[in-house]
Amino acid sequence: MKKPFVAKDQLEAIAAQYPTPFHIYDEAGIRENARRLKAAFAWNPGFREYFAVKATPTPAILKLLHEEGCGCDCSSLAELLMSEKCGIRGEDIMFSSNNTPAEEYQLADKLGAVINLDDITHVEFLEQSIGHIPEKVCCRYNPGGVFTLGETREGFQVMDNPGDAKYGMTRAQIADAYQMLKAKGTKEFGLHAFLASNTLSNEYFPSLAKVLFQLAVDLKEETGCHITFIDLSGGVGVPYLPDAPENDIAAIGEGVRKVYEEVLVPAGMGDVTLCCELGRFMLAPYGHLVTRAVHEKHIYKEYIGVDACACNLMRPAMYGSYHHITVCGKENEPCDHKYDVVGGLCENNDKFAIDRMLPKINRGDLLVIHDTGAHGFSMGYNYNGKLRSAELLLKEDGSVELIRRAETVKDYFSTLVW
Repeated sequence: MKKPFVAKDQLEAIAAQYPTPFHIYDEAGIRENARRLKAAFAWNPGFREYFAVKATPTPAILKLLHEEGCGCDCSSLAELLMSEKCGIRGEDIMFSSNNTPAEEYQLADKLGAVINLDDITHVEFLEQSIGHIPEKVCCRYNPGGVFTLGETREGFQVMDNPGDAKYGMTRAQIADAYQMLKAKGTKEFGLHAFLASNTLSNEYFPSLAKVLFQLAVDLKEETGCHITFIDLSGGVGVPYLPDAPENDIAAIGEGVRKVYEEVLVPAGMGDVTLCCELGRFMLAPYGHLVTRAVHEKHIYKEYIGVDACACNLMRPAMYGSYHHITVCGKENEPCDHKYDVVGGLCENNDKFAIDRMLPKINRGDLLVIHDTGAHGFSMGYNYNGKLRSAELLLKEDGSVELIRRAETVKDYFSTLVW
């Protein structure tokens, strides 16, 4: 059973100062998780996590993770600027984007970021944009087809379709891109791929690593390029369902180590450093969306209306995603009421839960929506003139810090021309 990382009494006190809805993050949990990841890959000197800024683009979170040795994986101008303002520059930034404007490549180059090219045509475009080709460049690979992992010991099947994804280069293109880059002065090459999302299997990263490690060996032989790093990207998931299996990052790190020693070391590539760009794994379980029940409705179904909506957490409306809900103070009461928990948007998919069995909910009850620390606040929007919420950080000492104030109507109107 999922339990909130902050108790009801403290949440009520917080809500008295910062009205619901708000997102709150657990500093202690984030730091502990970052240290587990670092320990899992300590066998690879130079290993680095580039936190996927898109998941939680909040300076306090980026700074916290940077203190734990993490860099930033950026995909836009604003994310690059935010990283710079947080004091994160140079090779602490991986710039992985697609359909990239010239000015974004220019800023990435100015900051000294490692640039990860999404397409072979971007080699020439990058050179035109910044006036040269960097000495260190990464290329994104798309193997095409369908990636399957099959049944694992956790009983979870991984299946995704890279062939339908807009990202990355084909096998032939990436070899050509390496040759082009080498001819233009690149000395250090990186390799990157992302094959599946939110996997709940300790076998995913080792399976992906085997694909990339073998490709790296082949590319070295074909092109003579010096491949110095491999980016395993993201895709390590979190258990949104309360009874879903949880990934063991130590086992994942060990599985990658075995493949590294089987494939890279015999090929004389035992100096290759690894990195990843985890977002969901790093943050999702350590964030809650806290909202209050404001209405109840009894028609053909039973509805609980809350003061949050899909503008605060889009995933259930957009993907039909499950997010666990705790009714604060009623954790030990029977879940004997069936509700749709809904927001106030003029869209019928504005639902955090459908036919969810929960304890009796009364107006004024606080609800914690779990696992919103990644791709929660960051996907917010302003439909119906709804305003983005505050973000709070539960500090290790138990205090609470405001790390992003709530939007106001003045903010909403600030870009209008009357």
